[in-house]
Amino acid sequence: MTRAIVLKEYGGPEQLTLETIAVGEPGPGEVRVRHTAIGVNFIDTYFRRGLYPIKLPAIIGDQAVGIIEAVGPEVADFKPGDRIAYGSHGPSYVEARVMPARHIVHLPVGLGEDVVAASLTRGMTAEYLLFRLHALTANETVVVHAAAGGTGLIVCQWARHLGATVIATVGAESKVEVARAAGAHHVLVHSRPDFVARVRELTAGRGVDVVYDSIGRDTFQHSLECLRPRGLMVAYGNASGKPDPLDVLALARHGSLFLTRPNLGHYVSTRAEFELASGRYFDALHSGIVKPHAAQRFALADAPAAHRHLEDREQLTIPILVP
Repeated sequence: MTRAIVLKEYGGPEQLTLETIAVGEPGPGEVRVRHTAIGVNFIDTYFRRGLYPIKLPAIIGDQAVGIIEAVGPEVADFKPGDRIAYGSHGPSYVEARVMPARHIVHLPVGLGEDVVAASLTRGMTAEYLLFRLHALTANETVVVHAAAGGTGLIVCQWARHLGATVIATVGAESKVEVARAAGAHHVLVHSRPDFVARVRELTAGRGVDVVYDSIGRDTFQHSLECLRPRGLMVAYGNASGKPDPLDVLALARHGSLFLTRPNLGHYVSTRAEFELASGRYFDALHSGIVKPHAAQRFALADAPAAHRHLEDREQLTIPILVP
């Protein structure tokens, strides 16, 4: 038996309850992992609120670090005692679980489990956004929304390293210096009425090549207005809620724009893609190209408090659950 956080009804953080469930033995190609640190991501709140409907009751979460307790037949690359990590392959809000070995990677020596547990999904998201969804180049200018947030910070740092001109946005003046320290060339408060005009001014009226928008409803329309003709709108999150329905003809009116709503799972769907994304992110961590926000530990039973911490936009630490 093992303890798990179970969601029985959609709603607020109080819907996350601690229960005891059974955990089995690994079958062919599987391992049993005992978690030592569990990531908490914004997508978890989308499942909790019902924005992304799932069959209830359910265990949510998609990212963790742990130690292998047992391996099943046909597992060649892992053994009991190995320290491993995974992202985008839940459910993770549990002390121990059985899962396919193809969904885990070895935790590299020299990387702390807290930072990996807090940031692997965020880091792999930044990797596919900057390298594979669109290969960002040094002559491009981008808008990175929520640049003081967990994923936005990494995107901002990495985009600057790649040589792009980064226009970062934040939700409040108190976060301007955080985004600037992450490498942003310019930092704007996205809620201000002159936001689009300022982006146009900074680009001499041209507009930006790419907008990375994790905020959703509050910024979606303005993001479209920031783009150059044939620019790319990447709507990869819904922190403020799902964007309003879009008139497809608006993409033409704004300059024959490209629009994508990507999901990390579709970019790490094969073993090769997962190893590429995690390996590239681990290398960026090792080299100091990216420096995620510090992790803040919460006991597994305190998952509701961890969610409240995550949704508090004044917080700059990333919650993780510790069984």
